[in-house]
Amino acid sequence: MSNLRDTAMTSKAWPFEEARRLLKRYEKAPPEKGYVLFETGYGPSGLPHIGTFGEVLRTTMIRRAFEVISDIPTKLICFSDDLDGMRKVPGNVPNQEELAEHLQKPLTSVPDPFGTHDSFGDHNNAMLQRFLDTFGFEYDFYSAKSFYQSGQFDEILLRCAERYDDLMAIMLKSLREERQQTYSIFLPIHPETGRVLYVPMKHVDGRDGTVTFDDTEGREWTLPVTGGKVKLQWKPDFGARWAALGVDFEMYGKEHATNEKIYDAICRTLGARPPNHFSYELFLDDQGQKISKSSGNGISIDEWLSYASTESLSYFMYQKPKTAKRLFFDVIPKAMDEYHQQLRAYAGQDDKGRLNNPVFHIHGHDVPTSHMVVPFAMLLNLASVSGAEEKDKLWGFIQRYAPDATPEKNPDMDQAAAFAVSYYNDFVKPARKFRVPSDMEREALEALRADLAGYDGPVDDEALQSIVYAVGRDRFDPLRQWFTALYEVLLGASQGPRFGGFIALYGVEETVALIDKALAGGLVST
Repeated sequence: MSNLRDTAMTSKAWPFEEARRLLKRYEKAPPEKGYVLFETGYGPSGLPHIGTFGEVLRTTMIRRAFEVISDIPTKLICFSDDLDGMRKVPGNVPNQEELAEHLQKPLTSVPDPFGTHDSFGDHNNAMLQRFLDTFGFEYDFYSAKSFYQSGQFDEILLRCAERYDDLMAIMLKSLREERQQTYSIFLPIHPETGRVLYVPMKHVDGRDGTVTFDDTEGREWTLPVTGGKVKLQWKPDFGARWAALGVDFEMYGKEHATNEKIYDAICRTLGARPPNHFSYELFLDDQGQKISKSSGNGISIDEWLSYASTESLSYFMYQKPKTAKRLFFDVIPKAMDEYHQQLRAYAGQDDKGRLNNPVFHIHGHDVPTSHMVVPFAMLLNLASVSGAEEKDKLWGFIQRYAPDATPEKNPDMDQAAAFAVSYYNDFVKPARKFRVPSDMEREALEALRADLAGYDGPVDDEALQSIVYAVGRDRFDPLRQWFTALYEVLLGASQGPRFGGFIALYGVEETVALIDKALAGGLVST
């Protein structure tokens, strides 16, 4: 373990870089609370989406890296801001007219449009925990409603009242003049309507811990800041929560990065040390727009898991967190194949290589073995040419290519075959567009057909690739024009697999028949 720790102290993998920065926080003495606290936040204004998952996963990766380089215990909190007022009705939920009647009420006071939980906030909290549990995360769930109402936040809320002027001075610097006139760090929850009020405070009593304000109808109220009667605006809440819990690390999207100084100043004013930060880039949908849980664009957790493994999603999340990434269905095949490539590489790597390998950060010390004998992208092409509607049809080709493979011995292969059929039918099949070959391409395909028809050598990827290469080398410059022609004429796609491997998997005779069909115009008609 000591050798691994020494290697981890110089690893360039980003989770280890962040873990080393965090360790410096306690180089003089361990935390008084007895553990290092990681936190992730969730705003349950819409159904949990893949970005939320990514935040928890990446935080877990840093936590796992920290545990390699330090013996200090760790803890992860997933905090849901379910006392936040519902500002708008999400566009991807039922019973929207009913929800519209509850605008500005805390999410845990809004009826559940799905009819399964006590409130909309409770429903979304349950969805969050369900998909976090699916991935086996170790975390403690915190609800803002419970945090405020149980008294756990009271000490900091009273301190906010005592230091109200100092906190307001921090906030007012960041606001336009018009907003300054009505702003308060406190948002009272109306005793009668239950709505979160954005109104100025007439008086804040730091000694009694109360706030006095007029509601929207001009009636004056005085409420204690404790017991869930009042909540903090979201920026002060960030820093106050850090102070109350003793948070050591929190990551968030780049939209929060401009507010870091505000969060930190709030935390310091309340007598605590701000946590280490990590700002990640956003995920984009197929149109290049930021994905949003309220609009429901991009891919959901359930959608990804309909077409690929949980590990492939984790692999995608590991890659370049500081770079904005397009997160749409067409990234799935590459993520699947690259994940298994890294699994295969891991077995032969030394400690340095393993700690830099994404699969270590996905699985920790328990990295599995890949049993994928055929790449996922190849399965998609196989499903395309064979018209597979069930995975069993793919297994017929797989077992001819790899006779020792079985669904029982190769469960990841079996799972991938099922995913490939679903992905092919939903995405590849509707987008296929075959074309007729040009005269030169036709002549090359006829030559390839003749070579394959007369081939009696081993059904081997490299041997068959040599035949394909030789046919193209004599006719195309650059050679990629030949492979593009093979993909577009035979597979109905602009790109495809290493073609020798495809022939070995699909079969030499079957490929000859496929070329015959293409030359006869039969593929274009489909």
